Amino acid sequence: MSSSAAPGQIPDLPVVKESKPKDSTKISSQFEDNSGDLNSDDSVKDDGNQENTQSGTDTTSEESNTNESETNTQDDTDSNSNSDESNSNENGNSNSDSNESENSNSDSNGSESSNSDANESENSNSESNEPEKKEEKVEKEVEESSSDNKTEDLSAATQSEILKETNAQNGAFSTQAAESASEKKSQKPSSSEEDKDDVYKWKTCNATAGPDYIPCLDNLEAIRHLHGRSHYEHRERHCPTEPPTCLVPLPVGYKTPIKWPRSREQIWYSNVPHTKLAAVKGHQNWVKVTGEYLTFPGGGTQFKNGALHYIDFIQDTLPDIAWGKRTRVILDVGCGVASFGGYLFERDVVAMSFAPKDEHEAQVQFALERGIPAISAVMGTQRLPFPSKIFDVVHCARCRVPWHIEGGKLLLELNRVLRPGGYFVWSATPVYQNKTEDVEIWQAMSKLTKAMCWDLVVINHDKLNEVGAAIYRKPTSNECYENRQQNDPPLCENKDDPDAVWKVQLQACMHKVPTDESVRGSKWPETWPQRLESPPYWLKSSEVGVYGKPAPDDFTADYENWKRVVSKSYLKGLGIDWSSVRNVMDMRSIYGGFAAAMRDLKVWVMNVVPLDSPDTLPIIYERGLFGIYHDWCESFSTYPRSYDLLHADHLFSTIKKRCKLQSLMAEVDRILRPEGKLIVRDNVETIAEIENMAKSLKWNIRMSYNKDNEGMLCVEKTLWRPSEVETLSYAVE
Repeated sequence: MSSSAAPGQIPDLPVVKESKPKDSTKISSQFEDNSGDLNSDDSVKDDGNQENTQSGTDTTSEESNTNESETNTQDDTDSNSNSDESNSNENGNSNSDSNESENSNSDSNGSESSNSDANESENSNSESNEPEKKEEKVEKEVEESSSDNKTEDLSAATQSEILKETNAQNGAFSTQAAESASEKKSQKPSSSEEDKDDVYKWKTCNATAGPDYIPCLDNLEAIRHLHGRSHYEHRERHCPTEPPTCLVPLPVGYKTPIKWPRSREQIWYSNVPHTKLAAVKGHQNWVKVTGEYLTFPGGGTQFKNGALHYIDFIQDTLPDIAWGKRTRVILDVGCGVASFGGYLFERDVVAMSFAPKDEHEAQVQFALERGIPAISAVMGTQRLPFPSKIFDVVHCARCRVPWHIEGGKLLLELNRVLRPGGYFVWSATPVYQNKTEDVEIWQAMSKLTKAMCWDLVVINHDKLNEVGAAIYRKPTSNECYENRQQNDPPLCENKDDPDAVWKVQLQACMHKVPTDESVRGSKWPETWPQRLESPPYWLKSSEVGVYGKPAPDDFTADYENWKRVVSKSYLKGLGIDWSSVRNVMDMRSIYGGFAAAMRDLKVWVMNVVPLDSPDTLPIIYERGLFGIYHDWCESFSTYPRSYDLLHADHLFSTIKKRCKLQSLMAEVDRILRPEGKLIVRDNVETIAEIENMAKSLKWNIRMSYNKDNEGMLCVEKTLWRPSEVETLSYAVE
């Protein structure tokens, strides 16, 4: 992997005072860039109903000696090459409905800020502005923003010190694409010429899923041709041959989402107009319909009296769990509306929650609208999109996964992603009921877990919720494996790479536990929050990092850089109303430095490591953040309108070598909420293409900056949808 500028080595924006950030944007004389000293002819374009003014009054003498150029604009972060999710990226489980805990008063969580809740209180009247009025405002803003691009002479600009790296290489890291190639046949990326800058014809998608359309999960034609569905094949990803370039429609009456933390208790019904779960699961306190709102009492199938009580029940059952200290990152299988993961924020724990897009209508969409991390995924025939040995705890509360069948293939997949010494918390009827089916499942699970060398640590009953939980521990050595009388389940062959996961079939085998103390997985990470800032013990100085330094030094330099960028630029210099930002994605993360630097905000960051980027996702998890592998030539496994802010650091210039840039921009439009921000850092040519596309989408151009061959763009999505419709034949019943 190479780039003209190292991802994350970006302009810094020091603090600038601003009187009315919502009405105007000031261009300061301080703007840090990664490509060298700013010259007097460097330009900043600020479009989209904003003012351009000289601002040198806020520059201190110290800043003037550090050569920084700063731009104060409304802008947010998305996929910095070094971005970690300091809050939990939870995947909703592939086959379940239960774990849904939301964070009722959580300030502590990694990406969750300690900023005051007062900044997050919302005026419900302002949130319920009618879409018609918004669209009128959008059209007016678009007309004004497209009239001209103002530039400003930054002759007084100065720069602060930045990291000297200008090229991001793979270093000692392989890529997920390379790792997976040996496990399956390589996919040939579709090749096509890029659209010209000035020719973008947008249409509105017509699909059966309507406003909830997920291209790779709603490919009805591919699903119809499946040979079977017994292994949830129909819930797995089946992407169209050509990614769509149409725009997903908005729900009728869509409103600006309610802010966190109020959103964990209630959301607008018009934004997710589904009532099936309220009818089916209302008695378990999943979700209820209350006038124009959907309300979430914080319950679940196994914790109808609230997730916090259930979380404390687990801690009391096994104190070694140590929420927020020993246990930081968990996997919640079959998360339902993700109240379990939502309330874990209060214990400084982040959860990757996942659930399938199935008959439990819009469960993951509910979670995301509430401000709780989750993805649509299923435990089916393929490995989960995570590396091995990364989760401190795996949790299943009535997650409806048949762990015991077919040699325990699905439970063996959990064994792959669970850290040695990590715990599996199983809260299900076989643990505490004596019905014939439950007894049979318990006996099968007991036999399987014993053969897997899992230790049944404790069984306990929650009298309040009238449920029980069994907690198992994965071994930390290979002694039990070697002493088994039967090699069943078998140990995986040495050639089987446990970290190769992209479209790799499940294997009914177990990988040995690392015994070399210098190898990842041989030791438990440092306790939280120390693990966030410390280079993992297994990063070797003899190995070259992504930016060319010894790996541990690379890690530290990256983190220091992102702390400076976030504190000086994003938090204080861009005029962003951070109380309206909750769900963040770093579309091209490296070490997770961006997410780590955001830990004091009430946000969570989904760190995405593209297949063709250095495989640094294990580092992100090791420091107590979470993320996922993904190929941006395909759609992401999330609902439309999931994220408040997307950050793309040198992503588009890389992706356009393999796929259509317009398709990726349509995907960005799909997953970004109206009024959400996209921040792009890339070469000037790519920035120009993205800016042209954004204008054709009638987005507000908040800020456009370039120097030498590097640029930065901040744009804001609007409510505009094309009048012309494109019917997607493969997505229509």
